[in-house]
Amino acid sequence: MARAGAAAGETRRRPRPEGRPARGGGGGAVEPSPRDLDRLIHERIRLGIVSALAVNESLTFNDLKGLMRTTDGNLSVHARKLEEAQYITCTKYFEGRLPRTEFRLTATGRRALQRYLDHMEALIRATRDR
Repeated sequence: MARAGAAAGETRRRPRPEGRPARGGGGGAVEPSPRDLDRLIHERIRLGIVSALAVNESLTFNDLKGLMRTTDGNLSVHARKLEEAQYITCTKYFEGRLPRTEFRLTATGRRALQRYLDHMEALIRATRDR
């Protein structure tokens, strides 16, 4: 039995708020999807590393380890992935007889972080607009 005002087999849909195109339709902007997030940055430790480096010119391994509250091995693995993607650079040197490792965010990493933040903001807006 059809609802009043709807033909048989027709479903009623809630109208979309202005400015929000239907998914995959009409040539307009596509609604943001969590599937499209940069998975390299999205992981908690890597997001923390990139974010910390975005607001600091450079940080040492021990600085990042303390900020992230993680182990040497865990930080090393995550930093290596970011370095392989060219999001960060790693410089190793000696200060006296002590080895030091210093990280910096690259221009590529800064752009990737900005895209990630823009995407997250779009997801938040889309969620709140529903």
